[in-house]
Amino acid sequence: MGILNVTPDSFSDGGRFHSLESALSRAEEMIDAGVDIIDIGGESTRPGAVPLSLEEELRRVLPVVFALRDCGKPLSIDTYKPRVMIEALAAGADMINDVSGFRQPEALIAIKHSDCALCIMHMSTDPQSMQRRPAYQDVVKEVNQFLLERISELDACGVARARLCIDPGFGFGKTLEHNIALLKNLRSIAAAAELPLLAGLSRKSMIGDITGKTVDRRLAGSIAAAIAATANGAAILRVHDVPETIDALKVWRAAI
Repeated sequence: MGILNVTPDSFSDGGRFHSLESALSRAEEMIDAGVDIIDIGGESTRPGAVPLSLEEELRRVLPVVFALRDCGKPLSIDTYKPRVMIEALAAGADMINDVSGFRQPEALIAIKHSDCALCIMHMSTDPQSMQRRPAYQDVVKEVNQFLLERISELDACGVARARLCIDPGFGFGKTLEHNIALLKNLRSIAAAAELPLLAGLSRKSMIGDITGKTVDRRLAGSIAAAIAATANGAAILRVHDVPETIDALKVWRAAI
């Protein structure tokens, strides 16, 4: 899954692909590199990010969806707003990637009668406060419990399990210790849910905490995290650096 941020303030590549022309050029690069899914985000959810208005998020996201809907690759929309979900699906999106885990009743209504894929992510509190003092008695157990509860809620709404995947939410209300514990236990998390697991580690602060590198120098660490996540059971990797990650995985797979 290649990340396409159409935001001026994303933690990693904010402003680089904000215009429609640059966003489409970036998407073409990822398609040429062999991306499987393109994840389009109009609002930054980095720690401390200021919430974006509905109107502005729609203004950023919808033109990109309209332009790419016939590109031959599934389009995912990274949003927690029900109205954005509805409008993006109508425009041609194939997947909704909700950092809040479809906790809003309106979100369940928005996706209930579609046939799109859904990614349920765990996040503690909200982007504004999630990294202030994240605390768990057992992070793996609590993330598991949250994901199972959300799966049950979606099942009760009549959403087919074949539409679902899960994301433990690296960096969303977790310390480095929490993130490493989740990375080591991806296989058990996926097994408990009996669903494919998406891992989003690319360029995140945990890579910086381990390597001491700034966000623009985290390519090697991100690739190592992608391989570790795959080895530990991840089925989908959400990454910024598509060609480099694909090459690394090809070599790793050949070696094993």
